[in-house]
Amino acid sequence: MDNQKLAKSTQATEPGYTPSRRFPRWRLDARIQVSVFREGVTASFWGRTNELGEDGVGATLSGELAAGEVVSMEFPIPVAPFAMNVRAIVRYSHGLRCGFEFLVVTGEQKETLRRTCKVLANS
Repeated sequence: MDNQKLAKSTQATEPGYTPSRRFPRWRLDARIQVSVFREGVTASFWGRTNELGEDGVGATLSGELAAGEVVSMEFPIPVAPFAMNVRAIVRYSHGLRCGFEFLVVTGEQKETLRRTCKVLANS
């Protein structure tokens, strides 16, 4: 399958997707929990992931976040027996839909994300 067909069939085709990303994004529908510390209080939102890449995740949440906010998040990974627990920065926010870039990822988490993206690319 050529790259153009692959992009149309398996990569996320959400608005804003461009082939110039550092890593491609793949569709992933999973529950996600996001927490943000604001004005001395932690706000938590749940939602669903839309896409996953080795460097970030897109999700639709139950509450609004602002671009630039740093959050903690947890979501299940198909190839791992444990949930991914990471800190991320909100790169874009359109209503309840957000894009996150992972900030601190361990070597084990990087490998898990790489394997997950490989599985998603082949599904």
